[in-house]
Amino acid sequence: MSHLVSHQAMLPVFRIRQLAGLLLLSGLASMAHMPRAYAETAQHAHTSIQTFDIAYGSLDQVLNTYAKQTGILLVIDAKLTQGKQSRGLQGQYDVLPGLNAILGGSGLQAVTLENGSYKLQKAAALPATSGSFDTLPEVVVADAKMKEENKVYAGSQVARQGRTGILGQRDFMDVPFNVTNYTADVIADQQARSVGDVLQNDPSIRQTSARTNINEDFSIRGFTVASQDIALNGMYGLMPYFRVPIEMAERIEVLKGPSSLLNGMPPSGNVGGSINIVPKRAADQALSRFGLTYMGESVFGATADLGRRFGDNNEFGVRLNGMYRKGDTNIDRQKLEEFMGSLALDYRGERLRVTADFINQQETINKVVRQFTADPGLTSMPRAPDNKLNYPGYGHSQMKDRSMVLRGEYDVTDMVMVYAGVGNRNSEMDAVAGNPTLTSVSGDYNSAAMWQIFEVKSESFEVGSRFKFNTGFVGHQVSVGATKVIQNTNIHFVPVSGTINGNIFAPVYVDTPSTSGLPDDKARYGRMTLTSYALADTLSFLDEKLQVTLGARQQRVEQQSYLFSTDAPYDKNALTPVAGVVFKPQENISLYANYIEGLSQGSQAPVNLGGQIFPPFKTKQKEVGAKVDWGKLATTLSLFEIERPSAIVNGSSYRVNGEQRNRGVELSLFGEVADGVRILGGGAYTHGELVKNQDSALNGNTAVGVPDWQVSLGGEWDPVAVSGLTLTSRVIYTSKQYVDQANNLSIPSITRFDIGARYKTKLNDTPVTVRANIENLFNRDYWNTSNEGYIYLGMPRTLLLSATADF
Repeated sequence: MSHLVSHQAMLPVFRIRQLAGLLLLSGLASMAHMPRAYAETAQHAHTSIQTFDIAYGSLDQVLNTYAKQTGILLVIDAKLTQGKQSRGLQGQYDVLPGLNAILGGSGLQAVTLENGSYKLQKAAALPATSGSFDTLPEVVVADAKMKEENKVYAGSQVARQGRTGILGQRDFMDVPFNVTNYTADVIADQQARSVGDVLQNDPSIRQTSARTNINEDFSIRGFTVASQDIALNGMYGLMPYFRVPIEMAERIEVLKGPSSLLNGMPPSGNVGGSINIVPKRAADQALSRFGLTYMGESVFGATADLGRRFGDNNEFGVRLNGMYRKGDTNIDRQKLEEFMGSLALDYRGERLRVTADFINQQETINKVVRQFTADPGLTSMPRAPDNKLNYPGYGHSQMKDRSMVLRGEYDVTDMVMVYAGVGNRNSEMDAVAGNPTLTSVSGDYNSAAMWQIFEVKSESFEVGSRFKFNTGFVGHQVSVGATKVIQNTNIHFVPVSGTINGNIFAPVYVDTPSTSGLPDDKARYGRMTLTSYALADTLSFLDEKLQVTLGARQQRVEQQSYLFSTDAPYDKNALTPVAGVVFKPQENISLYANYIEGLSQGSQAPVNLGGQIFPPFKTKQKEVGAKVDWGKLATTLSLFEIERPSAIVNGSSYRVNGEQRNRGVELSLFGEVADGVRILGGGAYTHGELVKNQDSALNGNTAVGVPDWQVSLGGEWDPVAVSGLTLTSRVIYTSKQYVDQANNLSIPSITRFDIGARYKTKLNDTPVTVRANIENLFNRDYWNTSNEGYIYLGMPRTLLLSATADF
């Protein structure tokens, strides 16, 4: 067989005899310092025109991918490509023109040798460059900026840059926070159906609601993050309210810890971290991608992804994404129907950039799953039953979300830019469901069906500016911004049945109670307005080796509840500061620290205790860490402490004098540990402790739903002998968790294994990718819990299949 080779090192031949060896991911880390090498290619070089869609990245990575796809023999001197970048390759090319298109702006060119192989050499007429996109010829400023923002790290699973709120786009090495920016590649390759599926890759994040529940919530660093708090391009109140689809997502950006200064206060006031969705945009090359999907037991679906650019300089872009799924899930008697359609429009000029996004999502679940609560008299948790169990065994939910958002950026000068955005979302839910209560160790439970109609209308606004200047030897990037989120909620909530009894080990399914003849009048539930003003300055010293970020956000929370006559209007203000430091002793090492505060709506005392509304809660985080870019592998080590107040009832009074304090350490890693071997994930230790409680018996107890240990570690391997094939595996471990504050009830540790494979090939010159994944390979039955103490079953073993073709 022919090889893509280097004068510096020949390809190591990996002979992995068993797939189980891939699961030993700890051993992969030892390969991190192996010499750079290239993957084995096909036996004969192809000379016909082919269609390519290779992402930008390091020049070595792009050349390796190109050689695999074309089957050529390429001889290079590794010194020529070291440290250089390529914008990738999209479109139809013959072999040599394709090679030279990849090498554009690198100062290199490809030539054909007598034996039919190819060689890289310095271009006679073009000076060698550092590989920066800014030096590429015939690329307008807006296009270069977009490519820089979307640049992926080695392995293509994580993007280098992500949005850090008011601070704008930043490389992960230049921000004083723990951030991970998941790409569309990892979304597609893992066949993710929602944000929750992607976040399973993060060791500090766990889903805290059942996969087929009405809503989808998460825990980051031991604190709840509701689905309604997921941002769209940094703006809150615009993504679908209960479950966020990701077929339209180019990136999923995660920043851990409170982030009020960066993004403003989220609608439900989460403090564990922020999740931001960056929608897909049309690329320079036309895209027509269609796919078919299957999910056990018999959920079939189809996807479409179309992209086009228009204009003399491709300044106008259109990207259309669609998804439809329908069928029986792996949960007993449960049926699912989902639809998502999104339209993304954009204009990119030399200084002006405008985007418009439209999202429509609909989801219907028959026999919807709900979470359990534990009866106060329950002495211990029953073992987890068959994970195909449907509880409470009746109910349905229908959800509709429609969102629109318009954003614009304008570069006033090379040093000053301004931006603004406006959007709205309408969310509707119509459900009959009941939360079952576990009443005995033998698995008895009871529930009562409630008819719930829930409507949320949100408006979101933002405006701001970022500008750069120097004062002597100090560089400044000053950011100013203002945000406003208005949310109105209507609700209809009435019982439609008496008590329904059951047992988790012998479920008896009943028909969903009818709502026929019942009034469906909705009552005004609440109105909330969140207004904020922020100012931050990132000061840089020593040629940006030292960066110090200082800032604050003034937040105003206005809230009115209409259900109880005793409720008074709520209008409170709070200031949340931030201080962050990044120091780079070497270009590939970042030492960072931060102090940042989060903001949540103040809690309200029970009506019988006066209904007092307290000022907004401030959550405080202190964090230090180190990031190392090893070249093709990046690691982040973080130590953090988060303190959040909590309110408790003390006899005849209601006081905010309890606190939850989470302390922990995280190790995350992503990239290539060797050519054709990728890794993503890490491990986290978190100690969540209750402190400063009026009830001294609770002090020192472990916080609800905060496991000590969490591990999410996945690996991918491209077998050298089979070009186009990739084998994958992942292990997800969560240690013991407590269900109640008294620490009387707990659920055991959870270990889940996933495996998968994908194969890229061509059928009649049409690129085709076939994927197969199995989640929960060994069909482990297990409980999980939330920070509020809700309990739910994990998903059973699930087979996922898909095939996509680019026309």
